[in-house]
Amino acid sequence: MYVITGVTGQVGGALANALLEAGQPVRAVMRDEKKGAAWSARGCEVALATMTDADALARAFDRADCVFILPPPEFDPTPDFREAREVIDAIVAALAHAKPRRIVCLSTIGAQATQSNLLTQRTLLEEALREQSIPVTFLRPGWFMENCAWDIDSARDEGIVYSFLQPLDRAIPMIATADIGDLAAKLMRDAWTGVRIVELEGPQRASPDDIAAAFAGVLGKPVRAQAVPRDTWEALFTSQGMQHPMPRIRMLDGFNEGWIDFEGPRGEIVKGKTPLIDVIRKLVAASDSARVIST
Repeated sequence: MYVITGVTGQVGGALANALLEAGQPVRAVMRDEKKGAAWSARGCEVALATMTDADALARAFDRADCVFILPPPEFDPTPDFREAREVIDAIVAALAHAKPRRIVCLSTIGAQATQSNLLTQRTLLEEALREQSIPVTFLRPGWFMENCAWDIDSARDEGIVYSFLQPLDRAIPMIATADIGDLAAKLMRDAWTGVRIVELEGPQRASPDDIAAAFAGVLGKPVRAQAVPRDTWEALFTSQGMQHPMPRIRMLDGFNEGWIDFEGPRGEIVKGKTPLIDVIRKLVAASDSARVIST
């Protein structure tokens, strides 16, 4: 039995699809009973639990060969990351009670960084799970290609991709969520002992200029990248409703300054198969369909 948290998200959904297509038994953990109907119709067991309810999580993890841990994202955490710590405490307690055979945890590129930033939430999770006796794999993917969804409107309407990643010609590791799900499905069926780290990026690293070029190819019009000045970020994020913008700012600094990167040798990084332009083409198509429906 393979238990998946975060199944209603992009990565968790891709993972569940990969396991189901391989004929594997899946228990989908979610908090919304209504969303469970579609997964139940596909043959999944459905377990209802929030990621802060240790007892419900323990029941969901019961008799699992492997549990996929994917906490809900917190994009505006308090500086002490108390939201993440509450979730982590519940996960650890549930694992201690249920004692699954193995754990695969979706972590992140740069989880080893010592500087506090938005991704520190995954650093704290890794630290807690390393203390367990259960074999654990930390899957550390690069920047999600699907983040380009935020750029669709400006690329289409203005011919500009406004970028916080800088300089604009600097390529960083990026990966499609479908490739993360595919690899996670393989890792969950592996056998290993102790702690292992698996780092994952796409077939090619990409820069903001590459993102703009991909949008140009999909939209059939000129698109260029434009840097958002660093000294405007705090005011901008605050105006968008963030109460604690600094963790996000420091994460972007980490990518731009290079201290958020993969930890292992480059030759050991697993390569996904999905190119950036394919992801952007899919995102634009979905956006176009949504616009048609809304009108």
